[in-house]
Amino acid sequence: MTERTIYLDPDPRDWRSRKIRVRATRWYAKISLDRDGYVDSTSSRRDDLELPTAYTEAVDRARDASIDRIWYDGFPGSFSCGNGPRWVDLFVQFPHAEATVEALRLAELERDYSGLHALADRLALPIDDWLAPGERELVRGVDFDSQPGAFLRFLRGKAKGRGVRLNGRATAGSVWVRPTLSLAEKQRREMFPEQYPGWEDRWTGYVESENAPVRPWVGGRDQGLSYGATPVHFRAVETPGSRDCPCGMDLREPFGDGKEHTAHHAAWAFGIRVPRNLEWWGDLAVVTTQSPISWRKLTYQVARMPQKENHYDFRSWSHLDEPEATPDNMRAYLLKVNGYVIGYLAAHDTSEHRSWDLIDGSQYGDEDDTLRPQIILVWVADSYRRQGVGATLVQALADDFGCQIPDVSWSSPVSDAGQRLARRVSPAGIWVS
Repeated sequence: MTERTIYLDPDPRDWRSRKIRVRATRWYAKISLDRDGYVDSTSSRRDDLELPTAYTEAVDRARDASIDRIWYDGFPGSFSCGNGPRWVDLFVQFPHAEATVEALRLAELERDYSGLHALADRLALPIDDWLAPGERELVRGVDFDSQPGAFLRFLRGKAKGRGVRLNGRATAGSVWVRPTLSLAEKQRREMFPEQYPGWEDRWTGYVESENAPVRPWVGGRDQGLSYGATPVHFRAVETPGSRDCPCGMDLREPFGDGKEHTAHHAAWAFGIRVPRNLEWWGDLAVVTTQSPISWRKLTYQVARMPQKENHYDFRSWSHLDEPEATPDNMRAYLLKVNGYVIGYLAAHDTSEHRSWDLIDGSQYGDEDDTLRPQIILVWVADSYRRQGVGATLVQALADDFGCQIPDVSWSSPVSDAGQRLARRVSPAGIWVS
């Protein structure tokens, strides 16, 4: 199928002309009604820009049915579409492309929506029958036509949307299903009926007939150990109200099924995995603003850990542009253990300092303009804390600059954890800036 454009108005060269574009993809044809110029021209006359309700309902019905058909055939992707008033998109299998074009033309020019409804009726799948309660075998070529594996994935998605658990298994030529409704899903839909209009409980209380087919056992886990079991009951109790994990993430992540929190927490606890393409010859690497971009990106990734944990507005490392020297010699020290970056110290050089005896509440001493290395931030992966890693990083900074640890300056204010580290490595006092 080649891409083509069908013009709906007499003059196809007029920028206001409405048009239908047909584009072919690997799985389906995309039929797009372009009303962009038409809407711009009518808006100058202050006409009603929105499509009639009957129009959008017919389009939605046809689109839902056609998308279900494409997923039913095994398409693994998603769809992004316009729904007026400027664009109307439909996705259909190739045999239905011409009928879709004609249905859109009638709907747009004559406000005749029968073609869209007929298309929806023709493409509609017997999903309610497939998800009816009871154990049964759906046979390919009799009950469905797509590949059993793809058909089972499609059914699982539809069952989830109805709150149903689909106990299913695909074979070479069939799919075994036993849809059931959990007590939690039943309670949720009964408590909030406005969120589930038209929902009907067909599964609770269903009794299997004596002539019901028996699913063949194929090995693996024992079969049917939950069949006929008593549902689990739930109670409302007081739970801990804290929403913050020590790693800095929210304990109740709204997206991603908690995967983002899990990945971040693992990195916070054990360190950042060193990319395979980095040749790391020693234990400690000193990354500057002129280092290769792969090293600066790794530093930027590590800097996210203390930012999230302490809820800082900005990361302590942000040098991701072209390599360039900085006046203050900005640099980062990365300590690697077992293939993970478990320690991070960001530093630069400055000549504005005051002495501090590390006594809580005491005032800073006199100013000092000696050029010193200044610690901007120190972070250690949680599993390696209180094992001397922070002191190792501070010593590396002092050795690199050619001074003693008491000569190192600390960025003010010094956090509680930073003060504990400072008292351990420089008990007589530190410089702060």
